[in-house]
Amino acid sequence: MTEARETGDTMTQSNADDRLLIALDVDGTILLEDGTMTEAVFSEVVRLRDLGHEVMIATGRSVSMTLPVVERLGIAPEYLVCSNGAVTMRRDPDAPLGYTRAHVETFDPTSALNTIFDSLGDANYAVEDDAGIYWFKGEFPASTLGAESRRVEFEELHKHEATRVVVISPEHALDDFLTIVEHMGLHKVSYNIGWTAWLDIAPDGVNKATGMERVRQWLGVPSSRVVAVGDGRNDIEMLEWASREGRGVAMGQAPEEVKSAANGITGSDREDGLAKLLSTL
Repeated sequence: MTEARETGDTMTQSNADDRLLIALDVDGTILLEDGTMTEAVFSEVVRLRDLGHEVMIATGRSVSMTLPVVERLGIAPEYLVCSNGAVTMRRDPDAPLGYTRAHVETFDPTSALNTIFDSLGDANYAVEDDAGIYWFKGEFPASTLGAESRRVEFEELHKHEATRVVVISPEHALDDFLTIVEHMGLHKVSYNIGWTAWLDIAPDGVNKATGMERVRQWLGVPSSRVVAVGDGRNDIEMLEWASREGRGVAMGQAPEEVKSAANGITGSDREDGLAKLLSTL
C-alpha cells in the first residue's frame, strides 16, 4: 500500500505576482553526461533567480544527490522534487541540510523486486527508503548512490519501505531491457526507464508531475506560469503536465516519446539547449 505523509504548517501560499515556476531536470538537462555544468546554464539560472522567478529542481536523484546541484547553481528554491516525485523537500534554514521533508510517498517493494528478479536475476538492485538511505545489492556507480548507502543481500531489500526501487542491468542493450520490462506487468507501481538499462520504480501514480503539481498549488502559481524542462522518460509526465497550460520543453537529445510529450523542443545538452531556452524567458 502506498503511504504518504506531510509535515509542517499549511502549505498554501499566496502569490500575487506573475513569477514563473521553472522545474529543471538534472542529468542531461542541467548537467552534461560527465557531470559538468556549462557557464551559460549557470548564468541563465542566476539571471532568472535574480528576476524573482522560482527556479527549482525536479529529478530522479535522491535528496543527498540533489542538494549539491542546488548549491552549484546558487539557488535556494522553496521546494525540491526528488526521487521522481516520491520525496518533496521544503526549504528550512534551521534544518541540518537546509531542507526538510514536506511530503514523502512509499510502497512495499517486495512484489516488484520479486517480479523483476524472476526475469533479471543477475541485475543490480537498490531500494531508497524514506530517510534517503540506499540499500543495494550488486554494483552501482558511486555517483548514483549518495552518501548514505548500505550493501546488503537481496532478501534484506524487502525489509524497507521504498520511495523507489532502482534496477540496472549493464549487460542488456536498452531495447532488450525495455522489452523485458514491458513484459513484467508492473501494474501496481509506476516505472520509468532511464537513458541506459536503468529502471526506476516509484509508488503507484507517483511521478515528477504529481510532485510538481503539489508544489504549484502550495506556491499558488497559475498553471500558465509553469515551465518544465527534461530529457528522460521519467520526465514524460512532467512535460505533459506543464504543456497543458504552460511550457513543457524536451532537450534535443531526448527520445522521441519524450519529445512527443512536450510542446517545445530546445537544443541538446551539448548544444547548451537549456541555456538557450532559459534566455528566452
